[in-house]
Amino acid sequence: MTLRQQHHAQWDPKNFEIRTLSVERQLEQLVKQVTTLVSGKPSNYRKGQSKSGAVLIEAVDRALDGFMQVGHEVSQIASKYGTLGNDMNGILQEIATSGASLKSSAGEFVNDPFETKKREKVVRHARAVLSAVTRLLVLADMIDVERLLEKLRIAKGSLGKVKEASTQDELNATFKEFGSDVAKLQAAAGLRQKDLKDPTRRDELAAARRDLKDNSLMLYTASKAALEHPEVAAAKQNRDFVLRKVQDAMQRIERAVTGTGPLSARDGTGNNLADAFDAFEDQIDFSPLKFEESVVRPSLEEKLERIISGAALMADADCTREDRRERIVEEANNVRQALQDLLNEYINNSGNPNRSAMLENAIDAMVVKNKDLKRQLRKAVVDHVSDTYLQTSVPLLVLIEAAKKGNEEEVKEYAQVFREHAEKLVEVAKLATTMSNNEEGVRMVKLACNQIETLCPQVINAALTLAARTDSEIAQENMEAFRRKWEGEVQNLTDAVDEIVTIGDFLAVSEAHVLEDVTQCVAALQSKELDQLDRTAGAIQGRVQRVHQVVMAEMDNYEPDFYTDKVREETERLLEEITPIFTQRVSAVIEALDRDPPEEIDENEFIEAARMVYEAVRDVRRSVLQMRDPNDEDIDSDIDTHSNASTNKTTDTLNRDPSREAFKNLPEPAKEVIDANIKEFNEQRAEMDREVGKWDESSNDIIVLAKKMCMVMMQMTDFTRGTGPLKSTSDVIGSATSIANLGNQLESLASQIAEACPEDWARNELMAHINKIKFYCHQLNMCAKVKAEVQNIAGELVVSGLDSATSLIQAAKNLMNAVVQTVKASYVASTKFKRMETNSSVVVMWRLKAPEKKPLVRREGGNNGGGRKPVRRASQKRVNHQQEMSNFHQNL
Repeated sequence: MTLRQQHHAQWDPKNFEIRTLSVERQLEQLVKQVTTLVSGKPSNYRKGQSKSGAVLIEAVDRALDGFMQVGHEVSQIASKYGTLGNDMNGILQEIATSGASLKSSAGEFVNDPFETKKREKVVRHARAVLSAVTRLLVLADMIDVERLLEKLRIAKGSLGKVKEASTQDELNATFKEFGSDVAKLQAAAGLRQKDLKDPTRRDELAAARRDLKDNSLMLYTASKAALEHPEVAAAKQNRDFVLRKVQDAMQRIERAVTGTGPLSARDGTGNNLADAFDAFEDQIDFSPLKFEESVVRPSLEEKLERIISGAALMADADCTREDRRERIVEEANNVRQALQDLLNEYINNSGNPNRSAMLENAIDAMVVKNKDLKRQLRKAVVDHVSDTYLQTSVPLLVLIEAAKKGNEEEVKEYAQVFREHAEKLVEVAKLATTMSNNEEGVRMVKLACNQIETLCPQVINAALTLAARTDSEIAQENMEAFRRKWEGEVQNLTDAVDEIVTIGDFLAVSEAHVLEDVTQCVAALQSKELDQLDRTAGAIQGRVQRVHQVVMAEMDNYEPDFYTDKVREETERLLEEITPIFTQRVSAVIEALDRDPPEEIDENEFIEAARMVYEAVRDVRRSVLQMRDPNDEDIDSDIDTHSNASTNKTTDTLNRDPSREAFKNLPEPAKEVIDANIKEFNEQRAEMDREVGKWDESSNDIIVLAKKMCMVMMQMTDFTRGTGPLKSTSDVIGSATSIANLGNQLESLASQIAEACPEDWARNELMAHINKIKFYCHQLNMCAKVKAEVQNIAGELVVSGLDSATSLIQAAKNLMNAVVQTVKASYVASTKFKRMETNSSVVVMWRLKAPEKKPLVRREGGNNGGGRKPVRRASQKRVNHQQEMSNFHQNL
């Protein structure tokens, strides 16, 4: 059965499916007119504005004439496609007949609109017209499909000619024809892609078009290599592989266009560990009246053991660090114990309608332990990702260099290394999918893994071809084509994996890995192991580049503001300023130690450079965490990925501040008090973000000052939890001084606005808020100076004066509230009244921030628009500024 016969075998003139958006749009006008004509509902038009029946009849008649005129033109084209021409003529005749009947019955109905039988008659004829016109449009759409399939058939024919070409001249001529045919096919398929209703088929068509484009470009070089070196089996395998990929892309285009055949696999998350965690957590919370030990205990224990079995497999993986393995085992045991405690509490409460406080605590403890184990598994996954997706191009470059030397044995040796590297990339990517609930992200990872698995042998074949014919330019071009293809697919896989790994986990693990590498660097320096020093320094540089890549890509998902600018600044500083200093010191040390005799080096200078890299990575992570949602409970505030035993020396070298460490080691009741105050502060911070985030800061110094004060206050409150960029008590005092200076500037600016306000009540209200800022700045400064003291008692750091620490947070919260109220009052005072003539030269423009600019035409990505990266949002979400402004006016 031919392609067209297969398509026509599904033809059913009585049951057409609307598959495109253009058909729907064409029907809208006629449907609206006919529905209005036969509707028995009261008209929405104002009295005296409704259209008469005669006007509606004339509009329907014109629309039908338009359909008929276009239909006759299409029927001439349809005559080339078998029975489609006859079907088109038949539908046109049906439209003419039913249209005449509708016009006649509608005229009778308009003259007597209260007659029920006449209404029923016109409704019946109107439905007949709609049915006929719908089938006309669908049939016209089928003709469009036939025209596209004709282009596909022509492209397949020219592909066959390329396959059969036996000389280079013949290949050049046939490939030129093939390229022209594929370009026409791509243009037609692109239009069809935009018009398809089914998003699944639309994605399938987009992916097929991308594969056709990429592999068509590679087909030429692979075919040239196969013709030039017919004696090399690897070259022929390359050509056959690319040819199959092109044929498969064409087959998928056909399936997507005709809506037939199976779709590409759209695997979701499946039964992975992330789903198992969520399902288990959903089933532990229920009424004690429903508890039956013989049923509930085996069910929950079985589900938990399934989770722990998956956790054990991850813990036993080769790349899992020893300390991470121990923590997974520890958390797994904690979860087991928490489940037993929970079941015992359910037994104690069995038959009671209300749950006791002990049962509530047991449920909460179970949820916490469940999340702790899940967090450790996520960190284990990121351990693998951080180590594996580092300098991913090195194995390929080594393979190509070996191939250029012409040593086939060496190529085979490095080919095995390259194959193991590719297998590791796929293994880690699939491991990452087990801890993700992002179905679309998981699907993209699996598709990218399939591409890597199928492409890996062909890259090796290209290298073998080059090794056999090192002087052949065609073999070199073929190797270069496969190199570009491989690097593109690896980048796609890296991006897909980054999409399902949270940036918080990635940065926390990267920071810990950099700390480990810094420790190894210092040890290698002290033991004069130059190779180890060079390798570890290279790993540090690779991790820095990955941090820069991931963070900058993440910031592209946010609306530019003060926080994103701060993150970008820290990230650029890490890559452009800090890392070159470290690289220079490493080069100088290796050069000095490699001389005969070795020269003296300054170890402290090298350690300082390494410390700067680590602290810069840490600062990037903390600046990213400044953007976190205050209500997000699943964000670690500290790094827990390295053991104390392995990092004591390095942390001593990096001079961790003891006072901040003491805050981390506070007893639980003290931490709860601080966390409660932090929660209130975060609520106030969210309100401030909403208020200042809607204004354009380019011409408003008040907004600029408010954002700067907010940032400094957040750093001070983070210090009370042992986190943040502030390292010592003197840093806190310095921040309080900065707050006071910023407050003075804000006070001066707001005072000038108050002076120019003609309304006494508005001026007095603004001055009252200004006085609060002065008071709370002074209070914050005092709290910083009498902050919690750190004492060394019996060899342990002890924090005293907890009330002073909580007072610091409260003062920051009160100051932030005063700043918010000052911003609101300043807006009212400077925009709602005619300004008084004053000597002030202050100019504050209150303009809403412009929405993000978007292109009129969306740029197609590497997959031609078929896999646009989903955009994540956190605390700084893009807001509807008009709605926010409306709400603000209502609250005035």
